[in-house]
Amino acid sequence: MNSTAAELVRLLTVRGETLAVAESLTGGLVAAEVTTVPGASKAFRGSVTAYATELKHDLLGVDATLLAQRGAVDPQVAAQMAAGVRKALGADWGLATTGVAGPEPQDGQPVGTVFVAVDGPFGPGAGSAAGGKVEALRLNGDRAEIRRESVRSVLALLLRELASEQTGNERTQDTEQNGGF
Repeated sequence: MNSTAAELVRLLTVRGETLAVAESLTGGLVAAEVTTVPGASKAFRGSVTAYATELKHDLLGVDATLLAQRGAVDPQVAAQMAAGVRKALGADWGLATTGVAGPEPQDGQPVGTVFVAVDGPFGPGAGSAAGGKVEALRLNGDRAEIRRESVRSVLALLLRELASEQTGNERTQDTEQNGGF
């Protein structure tokens, strides 16, 4: 079992928050990783594996023009997938993976090009007006290794986000307790 997934489930459960996942190149591996954790049902709402490009639009609300112009392997597509699954499944947090695991390039992108995204209830000053964050990855290895690393990376992205939000909340509370200083 993945310790990152276990920590995510623990943090989300403690916070009373939920997670939904939209996957393309990982084909359900992120959802599988999260659901290996005992008690995951307290935090995990579900997932959409939108492998076919048109499903990214039909099920997740990704802009059809964006998909037509840029293809599915694009940072904006990843961001819209995360926002779309969050909305579709009624979760506090949405995660998404899209990319090229190989063996052939796709949408003009080389094998190993991956975008992972998180969308959630970001607090003030969280860094993005759109409510989401995207990480671009350039991964090496075979198809299985690229998919595995994509899973690890998207879970780590959410864990970092939860940790930074927690730290921000503690700072705010501490400032309030000290009279604003």
